[in-house]
Amino acid sequence: MIDQSRLEESPTAAVRPVKLACRNVWKLYGETDGKAFLAARDGTASAADLAEAKLIGAVRKVDLEIREGEIFIIMGLSGSGKSTLVRCMSRLIEPSFGKVEFEGRDLMTISPAELIEMRRHRMGMVFQNFALLPHLTVLENIAFPLAMQGVSRSTRLARAREMIQMVSLGGRENFYPRELSGGQQQRVGIARSLATNPEIWFLDEPFSALDPLIRREMQDELLRLQAILRKTIVFITHDFDEAIRIADRIAIMKDGEIIQIGTPEELVVRPATDYVAAFTRDVQRAKVVSARHLMQPCSGVAHAGTVTPEARIASFSAGIVAAGSPFAIVDAGGTRLGEVTPQAVISLLAGIEGAPA
Repeated sequence: MIDQSRLEESPTAAVRPVKLACRNVWKLYGETDGKAFLAARDGTASAADLAEAKLIGAVRKVDLEIREGEIFIIMGLSGSGKSTLVRCMSRLIEPSFGKVEFEGRDLMTISPAELIEMRRHRMGMVFQNFALLPHLTVLENIAFPLAMQGVSRSTRLARAREMIQMVSLGGRENFYPRELSGGQQQRVGIARSLATNPEIWFLDEPFSALDPLIRREMQDELLRLQAILRKTIVFITHDFDEAIRIADRIAIMKDGEIIQIGTPEELVVRPATDYVAAFTRDVQRAKVVSARHLMQPCSGVAHAGTVTPEARIASFSAGIVAAGSPFAIVDAGGTRLGEVTPQAVISLLAGIEGAPA
């Protein structure tokens, strides 16, 4: 049983309005009608109930809220239900039970025509398979969704050219997909999904097929675009290093169920279950843990430097160890909140349990 109180909300995310929410969302597969099964039980079922009915819970009792403008990562091992959940969010797959709310409106109650319009104008999707049309050029591929909307040729090509510049593919407008590298093809896929200016952007393991160096380059590109566009992004990955690099918050799934939601630091520092602890065990803590976590009251010793409470330990560990003296932790106004010591940083880097905090 999961302690729902441990499905944590980030304080920074909580101030943003909710863009997309799941309310007790289920997706069942099997010999029995999953919708009727859950309706008869008012949306509750145990693992034993599912087994007796010969049903598989691909998504089970998911409750979450995704805030406007955040990068929300859904991660888990293969078969954990993350892709199924994202497809339920956009109704590419029909949930067996529950509500999916977009800006407070239940998507389960809208007509097929309304849903199509919402997908065309307000949602963007990028999948692991780039799905570029091989007979169309880069420019034509990016303009394609606008053509489906009935946008005039001159307008859609002008928009496609804007997207080409945004994803740094200038000069390749007339190339065909076969003439591009994997990273360039992925940029085309990203540009195409952004051409309609979606409000929410679903990305299902978009970089997993890429080589490590190209993958990191695409992560940088995503962060660069997000700094400009401030989209609400739902991003699926099984790579925790990728997740901590780009996420505002992370939801970890297991067997169709969300185990914990939190910032990367919350998941590493305060895992809700042994499973989450094992999932995050090999993460380099200095990349995730902030100065705030190691903060102590000022001791009166002269400070060799200053850092913000949100600064990751990795960003200043070399400097504080070389200085051999504490760094002051200061807020945006320059007020000293406390200090972090070289000893606390060394203990964290060494992986010593019970490091000063």
